[in-house]
Amino acid sequence: MTITPDDITAAAERIAPYMRHTPIIDLAAGELDVGFPLTLKLELLQHAGSFKPRGAFNAMLSGAVPATGAIAASGGNHGAAVAYAAKTLGHRAEIFVPTISSPAKQALLRELGADLNVVGKDFAEALETCLTRQAETGALMLHAYDQPEILAGQGTVAKEFEAQAPGLDTILVAVGGGGLIGGMAIWLQGRVKIVAVESEGTGTLNAARKAGEPTEISVSGVAADALGARTIGSLCFNQASPFIAESILVPDEAITAAQSLLWKRLRLMSEAGGATALAAITSGAYKPAPNERVGVLLCGSNASPSAPVFN
Repeated sequence: MTITPDDITAAAERIAPYMRHTPIIDLAAGELDVGFPLTLKLELLQHAGSFKPRGAFNAMLSGAVPATGAIAASGGNHGAAVAYAAKTLGHRAEIFVPTISSPAKQALLRELGADLNVVGKDFAEALETCLTRQAETGALMLHAYDQPEILAGQGTVAKEFEAQAPGLDTILVAVGGGGLIGGMAIWLQGRVKIVAVESEGTGTLNAARKAGEPTEISVSGVAADALGARTIGSLCFNQASPFIAESILVPDEAITAAQSLLWKRLRLMSEAGGATALAAITSGAYKPAPNERVGVLLCGSNASPSAPVFN
C-alpha cells in the first residue's frame, strides 16, 4: 500500500479527539550552548510518553477491533501507546517486550492495564513470539513501525510541527524502525530537509542506505529499548527514503549528554531514544549552514527519574 499525504490528513482528523497538540519551544542560540537558535517539538509530552499513540489510535480507529483486542511487540513505547489507546477505546491489549525493555516502561505497561509478556533478548525476538500468539487469538496486530496505518498516524507529527513552525529549513528525527521518520518524510515531501539520527548501536537506516537495501544489524547501546529494530521497515525504506536528506550516527555518550542537558537547562526528562536527535546538534555531528533554521523532535520521555543522567 502506498502511503500519501492524504492518508496522513485523514489520520489527523481521525485521531484528533484523542491526541495532545504538543507544544514547540524556540530556544535562543545560547540556551543549549550550540551557537544557533533551535525549535524543539515536545512530543515527549504526548499521552503515554511518546509520539506513538498517534499510530496506535489511527490503526484501531481505521477498522474493527476483534473481541480479543489488540496485540503488539515493542521495546516499550509502542506497547504503552497500544495499551493506552486500547484502554481509552474499551479494548484489551496484549503486549510483548524484550528483556532489554526498561523497568520504567514495563511498569507503565502494567499501569495501563496491558497483559504483559517479557520475552526474548530484543525487539525481533519479542515480535516473533507476538506473531505466534496473534495467530492463536486473532487479535488486531499493530506493528511498531511497518504498517501503513501506523506510519500515517506518526506522520501527523510532521503535519502539526509544520503548522506550528512554518519557517523551518531542517528537522532532525530519531530513527528506530522508521515509522516516525517515514510518516514525517512522506508528509513533508522534501519541503523541509529531514535528517535521520540514530545511535551507533541502532543504525538500521544508516546501514540500509549504505547497502542500498534493508539489512540486518546487531542492536546495542543506551537507546536500544526505544530504537532497537534490527532492520529498517520496508515502508520507510521504500516510500520515505527519497525525502530523507541525510543519515547521522551518534555515540551513546552524546545521547546521555543530551539527556542531561535537557534536564539541567529545560527541566525536560527525555529517555535516551527521545534525546537522540538532539544529540546530533549538541555533539556537533550535525552542523547547520549559516542562518539555517533547525527543528528537533523530542520524541519520548519514558525514563526513570532515578537514572544517573538526571542527577
